[in-house]
Amino acid sequence: MVLLGLTGGIGSGKSTVTTLMAKHGASVIDADAISRATTVPNGAAIAAISQTFGADFITVQGSLDRDRMRDLVFSDPQAKARLESIVHPLVGVEIARQTQAAEEAGSLCTVFDIPLLVESKHWRKSLDCILVVDCTRETQIARVASRNGLDAEEIEKILRGQSPRTQRLQAADMVLFNDGIDMAQLGLLVGQIARQFGL
Repeated sequence: MVLLGLTGGIGSGKSTVTTLMAKHGASVIDADAISRATTVPNGAAIAAISQTFGADFITVQGSLDRDRMRDLVFSDPQAKARLESIVHPLVGVEIARQTQAAEEAGSLCTVFDIPLLVESKHWRKSLDCILVVDCTRETQIARVASRNGLDAEEIEKILRGQSPRTQRLQAADMVLFNDGIDMAQLGLLVGQIARQFGL
């Protein structure tokens, strides 16, 4: 089974590429989805987050107050590190479980959709190949503003919290430049990549 790490900056189209790879038969492990699952009501991280950051960071429904936490972690690197020390081990356990399940199911290729893949030294040695979905910063900002309704300042904060584009590109074994192309063209490019991995 090929272990393919897929990453890219916010708004690069990595989720779309992941969806297209799944349509070609790849198993998908979505680190963001796993992380979010730990912070829903009764999620595995909620008690520790409440204890570490206070009940103000938990909504009345019992989930993480994402807006409040985002504001904190983008302005306080120590708070970001504390949050990651709670959530990342839980995510790691679930990723290992899903990887084993994909292997037992006979998957030819498992895509690890990991936004912070480049920032984490752990992943490089665990994966067979890293695919970076790339686009210009201007395209990222336009896509995120359209999709999430965030203003340019909020998007810039998020971008500053991610690895620089040059660092992602240096870590890549393969790059898919997702800028100035339509969905049909993107689908063709992803199909070529899928075939390289036996899908």
